[in-house]
Amino acid sequence: MLIFDAHLDLAMNALEWNRDLTRSIGEIREREKGMADKPDRGKGTVCLPEMRRGGVGLCVATLIARIEHNAYSPVFGWRSQTQAWAQTQGQLAWYRAMEEAGQMAQIKDAAGLEKHVKIWEDERVGRAGPSPPRRDQTSRPADHAFSGTSPSRELPIGYILSLEGADSIVTLKHLERAYEHGLRAIGPAHYGPGVYAKGTDASGGFNAEGRELLEEMERLGMILDVTHLCDDCFWEALDLFQGPAWASHQNCRSLVPHNRQFSDEQIKALIERGAVIGAALDAWMMVPGWIRRKTTPEAVGLKLERIIDHIDHVCQIAGNARHSGIGSDLDGAFGREQTPMDLDTIADLANIPGLLAARGYKPADIELIGNGNFVRFLREAWK
Repeated sequence: MLIFDAHLDLAMNALEWNRDLTRSIGEIREREKGMADKPDRGKGTVCLPEMRRGGVGLCVATLIARIEHNAYSPVFGWRSQTQAWAQTQGQLAWYRAMEEAGQMAQIKDAAGLEKHVKIWEDERVGRAGPSPPRRDQTSRPADHAFSGTSPSRELPIGYILSLEGADSIVTLKHLERAYEHGLRAIGPAHYGPGVYAKGTDASGGFNAEGRELLEEMERLGMILDVTHLCDDCFWEALDLFQGPAWASHQNCRSLVPHNRQFSDEQIKALIERGAVIGAALDAWMMVPGWIRRKTTPEAVGLKLERIIDHIDHVCQIAGNARHSGIGSDLDGAFGREQTPMDLDTIADLANIPGLLAARGYKPADIELIGNGNFVRFLREAWK
């Protein structure tokens, strides 16, 4: 099955983590042995060969660069918006380099989406699905399910460009320029207060500039990603913004109490808007009581099956399977130390269909969750 992953920070990992994502996961981990500058060194789960092996042929890939806020700065931030803008342009250059190398393909409109889906579906018919996830991580790219006889014949990973946190949008002219470069979705805030809106662990609504940002996004036909918005901004955004809205990577507050998750009321509101909600595989969002850098997947018995609880919760609220998807966030500044214990790489997303089937989901609904819902959403948004 083709898997659509609605949230990956690929360029951030390539540039800030200095990872060559065209190499095998074994090589990437080996090169990071002995490094301690980041908690996930030697434990990364995402690279392009592993995406192909798991059938993850479509993703929403981010640009991300926040600015530093003295009141709240849990993650690195730049000193100015212009620096943050420059950082996103470097990330954009990496995606362009991957396109030139045939590794990735940017999807900006309905025609491009249909073309890319057909390429992967045709390949799937010819190869009868991805190879089952294996534990040998020393293989070369040419060994994987969607490889040809040489790496140059590998299918490109399709990506929709999104901006996680809008701090880097210096002016609305910068937004227009970003749209021209293929930016199609924006999450206005990340953690804490942002330039335009308030994010996780913050409170309050959009400022005047944030409301102007939403207005311009709607004019351009962009997608609003409500992930990370604080509750106040979430409700204000749904009121102000009449364009397409989704949640790329967010789980359920009733299962894991925290403002980073959606309440049932928020889930219902998104369903009414026709949104799709991507289930995230960051451990602290999957189980209650997780303490970063202290709790381990083994200590709490966290397995991939737990994400089915969040997917199913959305489906039960909706009364159908048309509003749930996958937004793994598997490369979001963490690795195996903060993912299910039975997930070695992103290729293991290929096990989700079987877990859904074990819960009684029918093949058609499994296909919707695996890729169909986000593909349908984009078709409708890009009419």
